[in-house]
Amino acid sequence: MLNRGEIKKLIEQEGLVENYPHLETQLQPNGFDITVDEIHRFTETGRLDFSNSERKIPKTHGIEPEKENKEDKYGWWKLEEGTYKVKTNERFNMPRDVAGIVFPRSSLLRMGCTTETGVWDAGFVGKAEFLLMVKNKDGVEIKENARIAQLLFVPINEVEEGYRGVYGE
Repeated sequence: MLNRGEIKKLIEQEGLVENYPHLETQLQPNGFDITVDEIHRFTETGRLDFSNSERKIPKTHGIEPEKENKEDKYGWWKLEEGTYKVKTNERFNMPRDVAGIVFPRSSLLRMGCTTETGVWDAGFVGKAEFLLMVKNKDGVEIKENARIAQLLFVPINEVEEGYRGVYGE
C-alpha cells in the first residue's frame, strides 16, 4: 500500500485527491482520511439484479446539520441508531494502477459506529458515497467535515480499462 509521502506526491503532482479540507491533517502514515460533506437517510427500497437492467438505487433525504450556536461555522448531525449514506467532501482521481480500500477510523468504531464501502476501482473519478452504520443505541453526533474513514491506496498492475460503472463522473 502507498505511504504518506507517496500519497502526498500523487495528490500534488497528479491530483489523486481534490477538495480536501486540510491535507496535512488528512494524510496518515498509510492512508488518507476521508471527510463528511453530507449525510442522508434512505427513504425507499432498492433493487439489485445480475445485469443491473432492473437495478434501482433508493432515494435518500439529506439530513441538515444543526449548529449549537449561531456563530458556529459548522453544525452537527445527531444520528440515531440506523444506517445512513455518507457523501464525501473529497473528489478522487484514481489512476489505472491504484485501487482503494476504505476502513472506518478507530475513533468511529469506539463510538459504536462503522462504515462500509466497496473496493474503489482503478480509474474511478468522482466523489465517493458509502454507508455509515450507527450501532450505538444512544446514537452518535458527527460534526461537518469530520474525518470518518481512512482510504488505503493499493498499487496494482495497470488495468487496460478503468472503472466503467455509473457512479463516477
